[in-house]
Amino acid sequence: MLGPHVVGHRVVVRRVVPGEIGPSGGPALTDVLGICTAWGDGFCVVQPDGDGAHGPVTIPLGDIVSGKPVPPRASTRHRVSPQEAQRRALALWPDLDTEPLGDWLLRRSTTATARRANSVLAMGPSGVADDYDRVVAFYEQLGQRPIAAVLPGSTEDELFRSHGWVLESHDHDTVFELAGVAAARRSLHGVALPDVEVAIAGDDHLVTASVASDDATVVASGIAAYADDWVGFRTIEVDPAERGRRLGLVVMAELLTWGAERGATTAYLQVIGDNSRAFALYDGLGFTEHHRYRYLAAP
Repeated sequence: MLGPHVVGHRVVVRRVVPGEIGPSGGPALTDVLGICTAWGDGFCVVQPDGDGAHGPVTIPLGDIVSGKPVPPRASTRHRVSPQEAQRRALALWPDLDTEPLGDWLLRRSTTATARRANSVLAMGPSGVADDYDRVVAFYEQLGQRPIAAVLPGSTEDELFRSHGWVLESHDHDTVFELAGVAAARRSLHGVALPDVEVAIAGDDHLVTASVASDDATVVASGIAAYADDWVGFRTIEVDPAERGRRLGLVVMAELLTWGAERGATTAYLQVIGDNSRAFALYDGLGFTEHHRYRYLAAP
């Protein structure tokens, strides 16, 4: 699985360490993980992963025991856990009331009806023995149907289902996507956008961008929030009669610029899994999937 064809690709190479004895009494072995930069003249050269000062490792082909290509290293932003990414996305709901339940988060809004603002965020162990009972009690005392946001197939998914919980709706799972702000803005270079005015209203943390027709009717709009060098987007909408004019792209371009001006380096958004029109827009901006999640509700 190794050879000249892996030059430029990420690989893992297991090799013999000359002159050293391993725990079993045989030759010592070690793994090198990184980008193969050269293969030839009896040697393989690998630049190890990591931000340290280690230089390339030159490995005689005769010392290689095994190896294979491996997927590219995930970006720093993609190494953030789903629970942490979701917590950062709370900036989109500034009036949210939250209460920690161990590592879970009980969410409630008196102004928004969205599930993201009225559910327990349970994407990992809570660390609390009676977590399920406390979730039910919290929402029942508010007069709300308990809802949980969980990762598909996770222990939390199984926990709530074991109590008879079902999918809260017939929607597909929601996809949480990330992109680099600079890369997303670069993707717009050379793209012909309509010459329309975009109005921005809000403050340094939350804004709404809107495009109006000649009769002042809003035909495209979106919301962005900035916090801790992340900028998030929601409710990117275009009047069906105006689709095809790239107005959604105009709104996103304006909101990305707004986020960049505040120092944002990471952009995020969330899309229902079967919204092909939205994915076409966001894929072109470089957004990629970070995780999927679903909502379960008490029967």
